[in-house]
This record gives sequence, structure tokens and C-alpha cells, in this order.
Amino acid sequence: MASWISMDEACRRLGVQPQTVYAYVSRGKLEVMPDPADSRRSLYRTEDVAGLAKRKQAGRKHETLATNTLFGAEPSIPTALTTFSRGRPYYRGQDAVSLARSASLEEVAQLLWAGEQAVDFCCALTGPLEKPGRASAFTLLGGLAASSHSTRGRLTRVLHAEGQALVGALANAFGAKPGQQPLHLRFAKGWKQTAPVADLLRTAMVLLVDHELTSSAFVARIAASTGASLPACLLAGLTTLSGPLHGDASGRVQALFSEVERLGEDAVLAHYLSTGLPLAGFGHHIYPDGDPRAAALLALFEPPQVIARFIQKVAALTGLQPNIDVALAALVAHHKLPADAAFGLFATARSVGLLAHSLEQLGVAQVIRPRGRYVGLPPQGVLA
Repeated sequence: MASWISMDEACRRLGVQPQTVYAYVSRGKLEVMPDPADSRRSLYRTEDVAGLAKRKQAGRKHETLATNTLFGAEPSIPTALTTFSRGRPYYRGQDAVSLARSASLEEVAQLLWAGEQAVDFCCALTGPLEKPGRASAFTLLGGLAASSHSTRGRLTRVLHAEGQALVGALANAFGAKPGQQPLHLRFAKGWKQTAPVADLLRTAMVLLVDHELTSSAFVARIAASTGASLPACLLAGLTTLSGPLHGDASGRVQALFSEVERLGEDAVLAHYLSTGLPLAGFGHHIYPDGDPRAAALLALFEPPQVIARFIQKVAALTGLQPNIDVALAALVAHHKLPADAAFGLFATARSVGLLAHSLEQLGVAQVIRPRGRYVGLPPQGVLA
């Protein structure tokens, strides 16, 4: 029978701070359960703690520590923005799924940025764009990154104002209609959708705002640590987000859904299962019991029938639940949103989180500079 210990005891045995324990939990390295005696506290599996402690003692050479820190065996950057607890994401201690029921992107931005004033994304940095989409968005940010000022020596409130303008301009570049309304309403108008769809867009964006130290957040923090401008930090993060294994994963799901609509769910599922190909959008290493963001969004609308059947059959045959990329692709399919709408929503929402990470990193007076482990040929003239 498993035994369980408190947070204080887990920290003592591992020689780490609570943030590190939370990171172990979020990465599936440490099992957690509610304390029966106090629902506000958690208990941690003793066997998992012992295993982690043993691995930590196995070696602490400089190159080993650098590799582990970079690839996730232990966190290298402290953050107060987002964490995971009991299979759910929390923004500054508030349940992100609960926030998504009513909060706007503007309200969550104020929370993550620790802003003293309400956030307003109405300010536009540029005029009308010829063709909305990621090409316009990246072109816009590239121009701003080349001409904007460093973040160093500037007051937080000034940087907040610049961040608001950046998010607003980015939304415009992805097709939101310029105006004075919250972003979800502006996106709905730009994409000619109704008020109920606008509320779905609001929910989706709040769920997508941040996800702890992702690849894109790490890159944005690296840029911020060098004193790069806010547009440069945001551009660095969003180019990383655009990868199909990160923020553009919904594009892979959309391609999968296209196969399902052409060939039928049974034929597609049989092909993937018989060949061992991974099904894009199903399963998530942080949420072994299912992505709560996907569940929250999918509960608010009915995907097209063939897609709904496909999702149900995948879950039944593989045990893997849909993640947020499936929910986002299903939302785009159901309401016939523009082809790049999924990435546009993700990028716009996550820009709030990327800016939050950039702003938080400014409080650390040190450039992020991981060390490399050279594994190539010895330098010429030097004996191996």
C-alpha cells in the first residue's frame, strides 16, 4: 500500500522548494492526492519522492546539471504565473477553467500582468491590413521588433501600455474587427459570427492564455533577459509557438479531421491504429486523466457528428482523451471559422502569457545563458 507525506517533508527529502515539487507533479513525476484531514493541503507519494531523491544523488556534475535543467528534470526558472494542481491549470492561484466561465481575456491579462489598471486591447499600432492571417501578424511584429525600444530603464506601466497595444494589433492582424469592444467580440465581428459564438471564443482564449514554462514562454524569457524590446520578445515566443508540435498542433488536428470527413471515422481510425501512427490532439503528458481545458470547451457546443463520433471512438479504443487542440479544431469546424482561426486565437491569447513571462523575467537581472555539452571532434591540435 502506498504511503504519503506532506509538502514540507517532500521538500526536505528532495532538498528543493515547493515550486519544484509542483513542477514534478505537473510533469507526471510525482503523484499527489488531497490530504483527508485538510482539503486545502496535498500529500505526495513517498515512493515517488524516494525515486526522485535517488536520481538527484546519482550525479551533480556541471554538464549533467545543465542538461537536466534545460530538458525538464528540474525547473530552472521560478515563476508566479501558472502552475498545475490536481490535474488543472491555475493562473496566479486561480483555477483557469473556472475563470474561463466568465472572465474576459482583458481581465485575465490584468491578473497575469499584475496590472493596477484595467487592460484595454483597443489601441491599434497599425492601420488596416490587406489580408488577415499569420503572415500579416508576423510581418507586423517583425517591423515593430526592428524599430522598438529596449525594455530596460522603462516603467512597468509604460510596458503594460505597450503590451496592450501589441495584443490589440496582433488580434487585428488575425482578423479581429478594430473597435472599442473586448477582443472576443471583435473577433466574432471580424469573422461574422453571433454573440453565442463570441462567448465560445472568449472561453477558448482564456483557457489558452498560459501553460507554465512552455517552449515559447522559455524563448520569450530568453529574449527578455537580454533587454530585447517587447515586440521582439513576443515575436520570439510566437515563432516558437507556430511549430506543429506546439501552438499549431490544432493544424495537425484539422488535417486529421479532414481525413475523417472524407473517409469516415472508422476507416481513419483503423488506419492509424493498424500502423501505430499517433493521433494528433489526443492525450497530454500533464493531464493523464484528460485535459480539463478541452473538456470545458467541448461541453459548450456540439462538434460535427462525424467528428464527435471520431472523438468518442478514439477515447474508447485508445483510452486517450482529447486535448485543447482537438477542442479548438472542432470549434473551427463547427462554426466554419477561417482556416487559420485556430492558430489566430491561440497566438492572440498566448501573447498575453508570453508578455507576462517577459515582464516577469525583467525582474531578474541576469541573462539566460545555458551551457552546451560539446560532443564533437576534439579541437585541432588538442589531444583527446
